[in-house]
Amino acid sequence: MDTISRENNSYLPIAGVAVGVLALALSVGALVSVNKLSKKVPEGLADSVAKIDVIESEARSATSAAEKANSTINSLGRQTNDAFAAAAAQIGEVRGEVEKIKEASKAKAPAAGKAPKGPVVAGEGEYVIKGGDYGSKIAKAHGCTLADLQAVNPGVNLAKVQVGQKIKLPKK
Repeated sequence: MDTISRENNSYLPIAGVAVGVLALALSVGALVSVNKLSKKVPEGLADSVAKIDVIESEARSATSAAEKANSTINSLGRQTNDAFAAAAAQIGEVRGEVEKIKEASKAKAPAAGKAPKGPVVAGEGEYVIKGGDYGSKIAKAHGCTLADLQAVNPGVNLAKVQVGQKIKLPKK
């Protein structure tokens, strides 16, 4: 025989359903009461809520202004770096020009009153450029002037010689 049968006159299932309906009614009533309470703001707190809303609005505005300022600072930083890079490149160019002027000033013109010796003729020897060599250094090492060295090497820029390049040396 099954546990619930027609002959069983127990009121237990009916009582369970009644308690369930009562619990549902109580929960609906509590929900309605809580909903009414959450919509009401006590009179003393209405000003505080308004102030909080104003503060929240000001905070959002300040955040927006800070983000804009940060963006501007980043942009200025990039522009400053670009300007420094351009200035560094120009300084490098100026240094190169200064070095050329120094080289040219080392090659002195013949002193006034001295007659030029005549054309300089290339000698038997050639010189192979090594690292760190430049025109006036080579001339000094071989007992001649930069002008003499340039005269036997027309078309060669002695300020820009390359390692391994061969140049002619003037006769002594």
